[in-house]
Amino acid sequence: MNQLIIPLLDGTLVAATPLIFAAIGELIVERSGVLNLGVEGMMLVGAAAAFGMALHGQSPAAAICVAMIAAALMASLFALLALGLAVNQYAAGLALTISGSGLASLIGRHFGARSGTTIARVHLQGLSDLPVVGKVLFGQDPLVYLALALAVMAWWFLNRTRPGLVLRAVGEAPEAARAIGYRVLRIRYLAILTGGAMAGLAGAYLSLAYTPLWVDDMTAGRGWIAQALVVFATWKPARVVLGAWLFGGVTVAQLFAQTFGLQIPPQFMSALPYLATIVVLVAISRNPQTLRLNTPLSLAQPFRPDH
Repeated sequence: MNQLIIPLLDGTLVAATPLIFAAIGELIVERSGVLNLGVEGMMLVGAAAAFGMALHGQSPAAAICVAMIAAALMASLFALLALGLAVNQYAAGLALTISGSGLASLIGRHFGARSGTTIARVHLQGLSDLPVVGKVLFGQDPLVYLALALAVMAWWFLNRTRPGLVLRAVGEAPEAARAIGYRVLRIRYLAILTGGAMAGLAGAYLSLAYTPLWVDDMTAGRGWIAQALVVFATWKPARVVLGAWLFGGVTVAQLFAQTFGLQIPPQFMSALPYLATIVVLVAISRNPQTLRLNTPLSLAQPFRPDH
């Protein structure tokens, strides 16, 4: 039994990690009142940048830093359009996803099937050897623990700090925030850069740890799932983690089902994680009052300080 449970739980944590990174970043962005639909594109750019650095012999830490910077630069383009020019945020985000996908393919056109530097797992003497929980809880790579730590930090930042309160105020009532002296556009710009860096970190994890081989469009829709998780979580970090674990568990479960030879069409099994996400979102939508109470009031609404 342990031969099934341990790999399932282990795979769930690994599969959930890039979703937690990307979703927490997007949650910060949306809490500021901005909707960035470019998470998928930024993740792809981050994945390509990290893998390229790894192929050139750079350390995982250096590759991750470059991935975060590259994705943040992509996010700054979105910020220029959405904040500086006040264009439609939906259109700007979709343009970012399309351009990011093309840029990642361009960067990775010479990568081929080579593998780069991977992120090693930690081994805590004594703890990692415990039955069942040892490998699952104490034998992961450092980024799995970082994802959980960042989720806790996001909750603390939003609910227990003055800057977090200001960020939420900007997302709820930007005109009122500006009236009392806060620079709305600057705060939103910083939030967008943070979200971009987190998306780049998620992409780096995919290409360095989850599947350390370069494949075009290797995110496979995870950027969109991360954005759906923000809604699923009603903009609360703890629920983001739970939603990521749910999606990660379904993803790993369908792989195990194929391994054990269950007579289920593989196309259906591949679509199962995304179908599960749709079902959860539909269930949440049946209670619109919950969404109204938690959705930032100015989400996706352009802010023009001169008007």
